[in-house]
Amino acid sequence: MKLSPVLRMCYEYSNFPKAYIEKAMFKGGKRETAGLAGIKIRKKKKWHYGVSRPWEEENQQENRPGVHHPKVFLEPIKEWKVMRGDLVEVLVGKDKGKQGHVNYIVKQRNWVFVDGLHCKYEYITQETGLKPTMVKKELPLCVVNDVALVDPSDNKPTEIQWRFTEEGERVRVSTRTGRIIPLASMVHETKDYKSKSTYKEQPKDTTAEDLEVISYKPNVKTFEQDIMDSMGIVETKKPAKTWWY
Repeated sequence: MKLSPVLRMCYEYSNFPKAYIEKAMFKGGKRETAGLAGIKIRKKKKWHYGVSRPWEEENQQENRPGVHHPKVFLEPIKEWKVMRGDLVEVLVGKDKGKQGHVNYIVKQRNWVFVDGLHCKYEYITQETGLKPTMVKKELPLCVVNDVALVDPSDNKPTEIQWRFTEEGERVRVSTRTGRIIPLASMVHETKDYKSKSTYKEQPKDTTAEDLEVISYKPNVKTFEQDIMDSMGIVETKKPAKTWWY
C-alpha cells in the first residue's frame, strides 16, 4: 500500500491510525434537503500545510471552507536526509553559524525547526486584567538552503548521501569525510512513546501473543462455503447444470 505524503509524515510522527488521519482531511458542511437536515462530506482538494498537524485545531481553521491561500512552490525532495534530533548548522539569518538540534519537521513545506535558533518574540494576551506574556517561538527554515547537517567527526557542516553498508543497512554518509551519520533516537518517537522498548501495552492494545497466533488456515473453499462450515449449515439443494458455452 502506497501512502500519500501527508500520511507518511503523520505516520512517522504520530503513530495515528490511517482512518483517523484521512478523516481529519475531510470537511463537513450541513445542508437542507427536502426539509431534512443532512451532512455533505467533501474533501478539500488543495490542503494548506502549516506549522500545526492536519488533525490539530489550528490547521483545521486554516483549511475551513471559504478560506483560500496562495499557491506555494517548493523544490521537490526525492530523499529526505534531515531527521528529528539531528544536529544541524544554520546557514542564514542572525543565527548563522550556530548549531542546534532539529525538533520539528513539516515535509510538505520543506520546513525544519531548530531548537532555540531562528526565533522571534511575540506577546500572548491572557485573561483580562493581566499583562501579556512574551514568548519565544522558533521560525521555520528551509531544509534545502537554510540548514546543513553537522559531521560528528569534526563538527562542521557537510553534504551527505544515502548508502548501504556491507550488512545491507541503509545509512547516511558524509561526502567530505566518509563518516556515517547515525539517526537520532528522536526519529522513533511518537505521541505514544519515546522508544518502542519502553512502551507499555494499554488495555485496548493488541498484545504480542495475539499477533503471533495463526488464525487463518488457507483452503480451496469459497468465502460462503467457509462461513457455512463454521456455522454448521448444510446445503441440501442441488445446483443447476451449467455449461461453459
